[in-house]
Amino acid sequence: MSEISRRDFLKLARDGFLYLSGALTLGGLLRFLDYDPNPAPTTEFDLGPALNYPLNSRTLLSAPQAVLLHTENGFSALSLICTHLGCTVEQKTDGFTCPCHGSRFGSNGTVTNGPAEKPLQSLRVEVTDEGNLKLFTA
Repeated sequence: MSEISRRDFLKLARDGFLYLSGALTLGGLLRFLDYDPNPAPTTEFDLGPALNYPLNSRTLLSAPQAVLLHTENGFSALSLICTHLGCTVEQKTDGFTCPCHGSRFGSNGTVTNGPAEKPLQSLRVEVTDEGNLKLFTA
């Protein structure tokens, strides 16, 4: 096997470095061009085992902003987004209140005091075959 000269070694190292940096730059450029600034929002949420939510419970969820209700009729959920201008409503003993403009909603989501005119959105809840809860926002 013949020895490689210092000049040939440095040329190979330089060329290898240039090819590698070019490949990394191209990869970064492709990743940048593939970036989606407005990804589709998540519409399905796994809430874990249904056994974690006892009968007659009201559980506040942070993602999505909702309240999960477990009654004798089963599971249901209400969005905590005010139907007036989209603020997050706060749970009170007699229902929900919007801190932005004072709309009030009953414990079932119906409007009891405006300016909101529509009730809180009902969200679909399903129990999977494994006994987990899935909440759907769309």
